[in-house]
Amino acid sequence: MLVAEFAAVILVLARLESPVRFWETLGSTSLYVQWNALAAAGLLCLVRRPLEGMSHLAAGLTAWLLILLVVATTTEVALWAGAVTDDGTAPLLRHMAIGGLVGAMVLHYLYLRHQWEARIAAEAEARIQALTSRIRPHFLFNSLNTAAALIPQRPETAERVIEDLAHLLRAGMKNVAHWHRLEEELELVAAYLEIESLRLGKRLKVDWQRKPVPGACRVPTLILQPLVENAVYHGIEPSPEGGTITILVSAVRGRLRLEVRNPAVAAGSSRQSRGNHMALANIRERLELAFGALARIESEIRDGEYRVRILMPIVEDTP
Repeated sequence: MLVAEFAAVILVLARLESPVRFWETLGSTSLYVQWNALAAAGLLCLVRRPLEGMSHLAAGLTAWLLILLVVATTTEVALWAGAVTDDGTAPLLRHMAIGGLVGAMVLHYLYLRHQWEARIAAEAEARIQALTSRIRPHFLFNSLNTAAALIPQRPETAERVIEDLAHLLRAGMKNVAHWHRLEEELELVAAYLEIESLRLGKRLKVDWQRKPVPGACRVPTLILQPLVENAVYHGIEPSPEGGTITILVSAVRGRLRLEVRNPAVAAGSSRQSRGNHMALANIRERLELAFGALARIESEIRDGEYRVRILMPIVEDTP
């Protein structure tokens, strides 16, 4: 409708003989042009499903011909009703030429916008794939070493470690469009912590604090596990005494809240300088791609703990 009105203004300005009649002429021209625009849009909506099964070129050509058909039909009706006078300048051909040019420009614009949106979506998917597929090499090697050390004395535990590791790797290799239930994400976190607890022993303590959330709540794959991995790497490993990782899950005013707390490392330590920033930036980017300004990730140091929380809309159907 905006494009049609813009075309109407151009037509009026091109043929305007007296500025006094500008608004009157614009009103009648806009009525006629919008009639064509709405009729064409309605017809294209009706034939949308057949057009979806065609190639871009065939669909574009068909849509353009339908626009010409609408312009020809409305012009003939307008001539018959006397709304448009035949002044000997072949109004039918003139109107079809104008409609064809404007329709071609609109269809070309829509095609370019579709290509742009598809490219943006593909780039976003590639970026998310890169972000979700990163598993720290040291964790992989530590897990394999833990399993190897357990084989002689505790083969069943070693087998469980391999199964948990395979579960985590499989989650990281899933298609980026895949979301899963919050419960599945928490199972991944539990599997990761079980592997690390075999390596760190009593140095690693976990405090789960869960409040009721919708059972069908869904989240992006590997949205919480990297934060817990960061907590182990930056908060537990550097300390000979270890510490407690607290994981909080709750729903706050229609939003899902996921929070991870771990003992704060000493300021300026080498691990802190290599630190949490990469994981936080990655997750922040994933949340922005998925939810825009509706989600955020926050971090702070309070009461000797490093705290990271995710606030995001509660989604019960996969986007």
